[in-house]
Amino acid sequence: MNRPSNDQYFMDMAELVSSRSTCIRRKVGAVIVREKHILSTGYNGSPKGTKHCEELGCIRDQLNIPSGTRHELCRGVHAEQNAVAQAAYFGISVNGGTLYTTTFPCSMCAKILINSGIVEIVYHTGYMDDLSKELLSETNINIRRYPPEEEVLNNSEKTYIIN
Repeated sequence: MNRPSNDQYFMDMAELVSSRSTCIRRKVGAVIVREKHILSTGYNGSPKGTKHCEELGCIRDQLNIPSGTRHELCRGVHAEQNAVAQAAYFGISVNGGTLYTTTFPCSMCAKILINSGIVEIVYHTGYMDDLSKELLSETNINIRRYPPEEEVLNNSEKTYIIN
């Protein structure tokens, strides 16, 4: 039997979680893990009980807002935010946890992840948000891509993969 590594297992779960996303632009999934146990999951979509972008259309598309900018002009809550919020809702601390996410976190999510005590971020796809990279480079959070790729940009003491 070919058993997947923990990284493969949790990243596959993040991909599965992303399939619940209601975002028209980008489907993102996140899984928070500590000691090889899942604490919480999240995907991007509108807040609980509100209409989804699939129903109303994308405000950001309607306003021609480029990806990676003006995050506040969006109905959706990001996958990473939802994973932290879901844990908090059920009284679960994510302090000391690892976040597996299908897309590198934006600056808003990076701030939440830093303050919630996440110690490692494992991502699949890059995302161009220089402020996020700058903020994370000032922390002790371990950041790595899974699966790793060849093209590497070294930013301070952190290594980021660019897609």
